[in-house]
Amino acid sequence: MSNTTEVTLIRHGETEWNLSGRWQGHADSPLSERGVAQAEALGRRMRPNDFDCFYSSDLERAMHTSRLAGGPSGWEAIPREELRERDLGVLEGLTTEEMLEREPEVYWSFRNDGPEYVPPGGESFKQFYERCANAMEQISSAHEGSKIGVVAHGGVLGAFFRYAMNIPLEAERNFVLLNCSLNRFEKKGSGWSLLSWGDVAHLEGMDSLDDA
Repeated sequence: MSNTTEVTLIRHGETEWNLSGRWQGHADSPLSERGVAQAEALGRRMRPNDFDCFYSSDLERAMHTSRLAGGPSGWEAIPREELRERDLGVLEGLTTEEMLEREPEVYWSFRNDGPEYVPPGGESFKQFYERCANAMEQISSAHEGSKIGVVAHGGVLGAFFRYAMNIPLEAERNFVLLNCSLNRFEKKGSGWSLLSWGDVAHLEGMDSLDDA
């Protein structure tokens, strides 16, 4: 058995709330027409031997993406609650304009008080980061030497990118988090390395939104 474990993180397809600028978190929104087309395009690219196992966040936008992308190759994703997007508490389901109107103090703290700030009813970026890192370590350890596919969310991709690349939580994001993109890592021993990022070749020019 190989001692190299490969993980491909996939962001879900575009949702209706992605289009309208609403922050989703644990709240859910259906895939848009283009989001369905993105996931179907990924399904045409995927092959049965691309992965040895297939996981997904249990939120429906990720599960729907996993069914459309994995179905043609016979893959049915195993749902994992730990792969959910960050819990944004009282900010979920709101646009930025609505946050500024209804929860201005919370929004200011969310933007300025650092990775340990917990929005009411939600989780801090630090808590979320640790949840994502632990989930990916558990999954990779359970399938050492395998090729693993994971359908999740922009926040999950971003948190794990920081973890794998040792980027401080306070650092500004300077990488994209594209809908239905393929983002590949490998693990040897306890170390992670990046193989490729933001691969949307299967979309053949179809727009793919960056995470808010």
